Formats: sequence, structure tokens, C-alpha cells
Amino acid sequence: MDRIIGIDYGRARVGVAVSDPLGIFASPLETVPSAKIIEYLQKYASAETVIKFVVGYPLNLNGAPAQAAADVDAFLKQLQKAFPETPVALEDERFTSVLAHRAMIDGGMKKSDRRDKNSVDKISAAIILQSYLDKKK
Repeated sequence: MDRIIGIDYGRARVGVAVSDPLGIFASPLETVPSAKIIEYLQKYASAETVIKFVVGYPLNLNGAPAQAAADVDAFLKQLQKAFPETPVALEDERFTSVLAHRAMIDGGMKKSDRRDKNSVDKISAAIILQSYLDKKK
């Protein structure tokens, strides 16, 4: 079944989310160490049909690339080398961490669990992917 993968790339960790087969809903999937993300995606793509990657792109409030954009650009090169046939879309990731924290609070997650950056990263990836899916409709 076709899946779209959402990615919230960071220097230390990468949040990964996945769409449902119809491309309507995004769900948090995993948080992976940055050094192992390509290997993780290759393993996932061997079990599921990945039709697109949606990568969060860090922008400043004025719309210019943020300082972290250089890290994402380097990751994008690795991603396109590993998956040359799979299209990649960029999605504005401003405020996704704030939205992820809000979603955890609204969902009743305990304060101690909200401190877990792994949860924030994969929820941020789901927000990035859901934003893309909503625009696509």
C-alpha cells in the first residue's frame, strides 16, 4: 500500500511519520538517531511502498531559511541519493515543536512524558506530514 513519509530532521534525532494508504491522515511512527535515518528508511521502504517523502524545512519568521536549513539540505542530498526515484516535498516546519507540545497537553500526556524529545520529534513529523496532506486535498 502506498505511503507518504513525513520527516522532522534534526542533528541528533529524526522524527518520522507515515500517512495512511489513502493519504488522508498522518501518524507518528518513530524517532531515529540522525546517523541511522537512511538505513531506517531503506528498511521501511523494503516493507511498504513509499511514494513520497515530505521533509520539514526550517524557515525564519521572514520566510528565509533558518540556520538549521544547512543540516536539512545535507540530509536532502543523502535522501535523494538513497531514493533517486522517490519525489521529495518540502514543508514549512515553523512552530511544529510548539504544536507538538500543545497536542501532547491536549491529549492528556503526563508532564514527564512530554519532556521526552523522542515524542516531540515524531509528533512534529506527523504535524509536518498532516499539513502537507491537508494542502494536497
